[in-house]
This record gives sequence, structure tokens and C-alpha cells, in this order.
Amino acid sequence: MKPKVIVYRKVPEQVINFLNEKFEVSYYKNLDTEKYSDFLQELHTAHGLLGSSLKIDKDFLEQAPNLKIVSNISVGYDNLDLAELKKREILATNTPGVLVDSTADTIFGLLLATARRMPELDYFVKSGKWDGRKDEDLFGVDVHHKVLGIIGMGSIGNAIAKRAHLGFDMSILYHNRSRNEQAENEYQAQYCNLDELLSKSDFICLMTPHTPETDKMIGEREFDLMKESAIFINGSRGKNVDEEALIKALQNQLILGAGLDVYETEPISKGNPLLDLKNVVTLPHIGSATTETREKMAILAAENLAKGLEGETPPNLII
Repeated sequence: MKPKVIVYRKVPEQVINFLNEKFEVSYYKNLDTEKYSDFLQELHTAHGLLGSSLKIDKDFLEQAPNLKIVSNISVGYDNLDLAELKKREILATNTPGVLVDSTADTIFGLLLATARRMPELDYFVKSGKWDGRKDEDLFGVDVHHKVLGIIGMGSIGNAIAKRAHLGFDMSILYHNRSRNEQAENEYQAQYCNLDELLSKSDFICLMTPHTPETDKMIGEREFDLMKESAIFINGSRGKNVDEEALIKALQNQLILGAGLDVYETEPISKGNPLLDLKNVVTLPHIGSATTETREKMAILAAENLAKGLEGETPPNLII
């Protein structure tokens, strides 16, 4: 009998075809309320799970006694209780690498859009308010030749530094758990402590994973250290920022603006004050979401899953 696999998010047809050759596959394009009870019923006999975002913790795993591997279609895995998975000897994998350039494009695009107020000015034109004049109150700020501070110089941070330094002649400061020699050698990035980065940077880009150490690492104290002309970009996880402190910093003009792809609670609530602020650009957590990249991520996740169930070491093993 073939091992049973559950796919719980929409993936390309070629991924389902690949899995069907090896396993018994149950496919849920969307886990809505109506289908969730069926999903839980099938979970009792599943050996593999492929998807993203679903919280997989002790209570969830109690309903999956035969589970051997969880394959996340994402680079992040804060939805996984790694200690519980390890305790139960369940493999966990993710999909790093393939999304680096697409995510870096999005984050740098968010930086540009915030600096030059592109969404706000797009609405200004489309609402018929533009009368041909270019008044000073429409002006943004330059990006080229400014100082970019990157907090978290992993592969995506490195790709952002490449775009900034080689494309926009920006100076790069970075703060990371360890030194990044490639960034230092190729992009003249300078390693510094967090406070120095916050006080000297014109643009601050947060790109760390969410861990107990990074939870709300940017709060009132950190915003106070930033320049009044600084623009803050969060492409990491919403919980890495004290969102209330961010709102106050924006409302009180302690910083110039913010570009956000992630939020403390997702989806962001309709009453969140961030949505009423003109100096904030908001994206729907879409960093890696291009057709090409999402296909590559799903294929890699399927390959991870297959290797794990076939007794081999998956190429992107977390635990």
C-alpha cells in the first residue's frame, strides 16, 4: 500500500502528478470550514503533509499518529512546533533558496514605493486630483546614494544589499548574528551593532526570522533611535515589531514612513490604524508570490516530501 499524503493548499498540477506516481494523495486546494472536518478525518491515516501556514503543534499532531514528515512550502517555519515534531521523530522541511530573488525584488520595490510615495500618487492621479502641477507636497525622497541598514543579512538580505549597492549606489550597514563576508567584499557592507545601524540609516530593512530572540525586537526604543527622515521596511515577520510602537512613531512623525509586507496579525484587521496613514505602504504578505517562484517552491516541497517518505534525507531538512 502506498503511503498517504495530504496536500492542503493549491499547487501546480505537475506537483500533484508527481506525488500521485508515488503516493496516495488527498488534495485540498483550500482548507475552508466546510472541508476542514474531512481534512482532520484523513489526517488520522496520513504519512506526509504538504502545505504552508497551518499551525502544526501538539494538539494538531495528536490527530496525526502516522505522520512521518511535514513539508512546508515556505522558507519560514514559525508555524511548526519543532520541539514537538522532534519528540515524535517527524521530519520537517522548508523551501529556501528558490524564493530569494523574488522576495528581494518585492522588498526593494516596497522600499522604492514608500520613498517615492507611489501608491499615494497613483491614487492622486486616478482620483482626478492632478491638475498638471508638481507641487512640493507630492515630493518623495531619493533612494540612490543613501544609507541602507539591513537587520538580518541572510540570503534575502544579501540579495537586497546587492540591488541597493550595485543598482542604487547605496551604502550598506548590516546587523546579523554572524559576519557576512560576501556582503562585505562584494557590496562593501559594514557590520555594526543594532543601535548604530538604527541611528545612521536612511532606510532600515528588517529581514530576520521570528524567534523568541527577535520577538518585538523593534519597538519604542528602537524607533526613537531612528532619524526623523528614516523609512522602515518590514519584510520579515510582523511579530518582530511592536506594532503599537510603530503606529505611534508614524503618527508622531518620529520616522518618515514605513513599507510593510507583514503584520502582527494576518490578515490585518480593517480597523488597524496603519491603513489610515498616508506614510505607510501596505502589501498582503506577498514577498515571494510570483507564479514562477511559487511553482518552484511547490516542486521543491514535493521533492522534500518524497525523499523523506522514501527513507532518504530531504535536501532541505529543518529537523
